[in-house]
Amino acid sequence: MSLRAAFLSQAASCENLGSGFMGRVLRLLARDWPEDTKLGQLCTRWPGDLGPNGASLPLRIAGGLHALVLTNRSSALAAVYPPQQVADDVLGAQVLATLNDHEPFLLDWIKSAPQTNEVRRSAPLIAAGHWLAARHDLPFVTSELGASAGLNLMWDHYGLTTAHGHLGPPDAPLTLTPDWQGDMPAPAALHVAERRGVDLNPIYAHDPDQALRLMAYLWPDQPHRARLTRAAIAVQNATVDRGDAIDWLETRLNTAPPDHVHLIYHTIAWQYFPPDAAERGRALIEAAGLKATARTPLAWLAYENDGDAGAGGAALTLRLWPGDLTLALGRADFHGRWVNWGITGA
Repeated sequence: MSLRAAFLSQAASCENLGSGFMGRVLRLLARDWPEDTKLGQLCTRWPGDLGPNGASLPLRIAGGLHALVLTNRSSALAAVYPPQQVADDVLGAQVLATLNDHEPFLLDWIKSAPQTNEVRRSAPLIAAGHWLAARHDLPFVTSELGASAGLNLMWDHYGLTTAHGHLGPPDAPLTLTPDWQGDMPAPAALHVAERRGVDLNPIYAHDPDQALRLMAYLWPDQPHRARLTRAAIAVQNATVDRGDAIDWLETRLNTAPPDHVHLIYHTIAWQYFPPDAAERGRALIEAAGLKATARTPLAWLAYENDGDAGAGGAALTLRLWPGDLTLALGRADFHGRWVNWGITGA
């Protein structure tokens, strides 16, 4: 994929996820990318796939520009970013000037892949947690694969409010309000006794420099996402280990305590595991499931892209042991903006 095509692809993705502003910026860069600069040449010559399924260079550049605004490094760029509204020619001219004026910063910024931790994905986790708690009168041990900063490790601290009711603490530090279709599970008493996650490159969100990585990829015309993320960071106290997810998972499966529900989950992460690692992970979970008992139940919740573009969003699938039940919980938007909930299956 060429750099121009990558910009256009990322622009469409941002627009589909509700950020018209970033769509504008990326389309302007697709049209006017400065190939004669050091930054321009580096990106143009970048090896491999430059798009969303590869290096995500347009996303890195967009994040770097936003970081300049968030850190007050460029007041001129901030003057054309939301909540300000300017014409495309004014926006494009200032973005190009910023690429030139802050080239050293951006050259360093794009060395690292984008990092996100969309807290709105906790909405179906909350619902699934209450459904499981009603089924198993046991505390939880939770294990998140691809946990990033661990914000979704704290799902039981968050509220979920829809037209169908409320789940979670009444004094929750943040409340998620997705467009919800279908019934909601009934509230149940639940307790997470121990939680832990793993990521190849975890973010310690209480470090300002690392938190900037998270905030920079929350687009400036979506301030509600920034508010939710800041609230989630304030309560995040779970450990996210650095390491290979499947090696880590093997240890977690072997050390899960009795008299707890062990809930393994991942949100838009499994697709990025190498195929052999994903197959090994599946085999490990299934083998552990065969050993599960009423005192050691195992649950595997996947919130992942299943390739069904016609259905929209990602599939929510829950496997339960003992018994190896597979339940379709519905579907959810990739950023948790909507959830279509409805349990079907074995």
